Amino acid sequence: MYTLVVCEKPAAARRIAQALGESTELRHGGISIFEVKNSAHHYKICTALGHLYGLNDVTKNKSVYPVLDLEWAPVAKNPQVIRAINAISELAKDASSFVHACDYDQEGEVIGHSILQYACGDKYAEALRAKFSTLTDEEIRDSFTNLAKPNWGLAEAGRSRHMLDFIYGVNLSRALIRSFKSIGRYRNLSIGRVQGPTLAFAVNREMEIRLHIPDPYWIITAEFDKDGQIFSAQYEKPKVDKPAEAKAIIDACVGRNGTVNNISDKESMLPPPVPFNIGDLQREAYNLFKLSPGYTLAIAEKLYLQALISYPRTSSQKLPSSIGYDKIISGLSKIGKYSQLVSMLLSKEKLVPNEGRMTDPAHPAIYPTGVVPRHKLSGLELRVYDLIVRRFLAAFGDTAVSRHINVTIDVSGYIFKAGGMTLTYEGWMVLYKPYVRFNQRKLPKLHKGDLLRNWSIEMEEKFTQPPYRYNQASILAKMEQEKIGTKATRADIISTLFKRNYLAACKGGLEVTDLGFAVIDSMREFAPSIVSTNMTRLMEEQLANVEQGSAHSMSVIEQAVDRLLESLASFIEKEDDIGAQINSAVSADTAQASVLGQCPLCKKGQLCIVRSRTTQKRFVGCSNYVGGCKATAPLPQKGSIRITGKACLECSWPLIGVVFARGTKQWRICINTHCISKKRDTT
Repeated sequence: MYTLVVCEKPAAARRIAQALGESTELRHGGISIFEVKNSAHHYKICTALGHLYGLNDVTKNKSVYPVLDLEWAPVAKNPQVIRAINAISELAKDASSFVHACDYDQEGEVIGHSILQYACGDKYAEALRAKFSTLTDEEIRDSFTNLAKPNWGLAEAGRSRHMLDFIYGVNLSRALIRSFKSIGRYRNLSIGRVQGPTLAFAVNREMEIRLHIPDPYWIITAEFDKDGQIFSAQYEKPKVDKPAEAKAIIDACVGRNGTVNNISDKESMLPPPVPFNIGDLQREAYNLFKLSPGYTLAIAEKLYLQALISYPRTSSQKLPSSIGYDKIISGLSKIGKYSQLVSMLLSKEKLVPNEGRMTDPAHPAIYPTGVVPRHKLSGLELRVYDLIVRRFLAAFGDTAVSRHINVTIDVSGYIFKAGGMTLTYEGWMVLYKPYVRFNQRKLPKLHKGDLLRNWSIEMEEKFTQPPYRYNQASILAKMEQEKIGTKATRADIISTLFKRNYLAACKGGLEVTDLGFAVIDSMREFAPSIVSTNMTRLMEEQLANVEQGSAHSMSVIEQAVDRLLESLASFIEKEDDIGAQINSAVSADTAQASVLGQCPLCKKGQLCIVRSRTTQKRFVGCSNYVGGCKATAPLPQKGSIRITGKACLECSWPLIGVVFARGTKQWRICINTHCISKKRDTT
């Protein structure tokens, strides 16, 4: 007899087996099983390969909606899933006890619950729960020594979330697709209870940008000379609305010396940064490395599975002393580049981290375990790991101190202001380099009453600017602020909006496509609650109550279904109108996306991406084909095509970018097969 341990991922199963004792890897039904025998226990450790079970529409008819009759069933698309379920079911027959050792969050709880209930035969209630935040040997052994009862609230909240997402996502997406089919077209469209509000944020911002009317204003800058040192000062009003007023100030001050009439000199305390939660890490990695939130999470999960960092899907900004500060920091001293930083911290009398206000009942903030990497990390893995380590160390650092000097200067009765800022004590910043910078501004030594030579004065016309577009980091922050989605799903939601072509990356951030506008316009007209943050936030609060045991899952789902049916009723009535609206947007997006630039041969048509009706292969052709232009060019048949808007310097044909896989570099190539540069490359 043995204890069957259910894990979420193969790498986690392997590490748990290594921690529990000498392990043997076996093949059972085509999947790996790890067996551990010691004097006290006999374990067989299996892996779930992620979700083995998911929700299905009982009707099996994808053209039908509303769909409310659901069932949990194996994810049958993947034959490896079926092999895993069969193997686990066989192992469960002879198991004397069960341990749920999947990730300790809603998703992990649902994965383990499904396996124990459906593959193992209603064993969730009698299984014990292993709870850990890192995959270090010590913490794994400690979690198996202190096994707890399963968390029913966490499982119910996770299962309820899946049901709500399925009911809203499937029904609304089918409504969109069917409206498009009603005019004889097909496109894979989707919307959901979190997708909708998130896309609406971007649409609202885009409308602000497009409707912005730039208003002129003038700024006045003077340069003063003190003992050969020249520094700048700004007129006390940051914006002067009228050109006549600005010109009057210039006329009154030009050639007139200034007098220092006031100086303030004060110190400011700059506290250490708080430890990372997943949102903070995703935003910092985007700002520093331009990594998408989803890619950052994927890298963090790899580091977690190698026991290098704690569990990354956490909302917490707190580091409890129980994680063992001294031990972690001492472990980091064995990694050469951190040894000097670590010695600075270990010399302190007491290690106390600066913590944020956010908490998570399941896990602490993200922290390095102190385990030395066994394998060489890839470039991006090393960057993210280094960022996490330095942020952790910086949280224990001393408060930095800066000195701020503010000066007011009188010129003919007009006041100008100058400021200086210097760092007097680096404190924690030493530990967080190179990810923190302090921009110092120095002023010459000044005293009240000093006479300053007016070196120059000028007015510059500027215009008010629209708000910035969201980028992947700022829209993630907006989702957190509005409390929609979860720490585990927000990055996936943003990724889905890109896949559906609702959002596109541009130089200024995220731009909403015509299709994205059309979907939101349709929702606001016929199903406004779907893009309402209030409705989504209410569901999140209700799910939190389910997890805490203060609300019943079926009651929450029934209320949500009632709201959905109200929205779908009006949607069904206007299918044709919605389809026509979306079709217009799709046509506009397709036309815009396929144009590469002016044809260099005929100078009249546009070179466009075309797909052959017979072979389905893509190539480039001139829109002036009817007029006699035969310009064509082949295209790579794999990879995503990116339009650069630039022309080849050698032949003037368009340059395109090709991305062959997620996270890889973009290859820039000239589409002209006869380009001189290509002939040069082959000689």
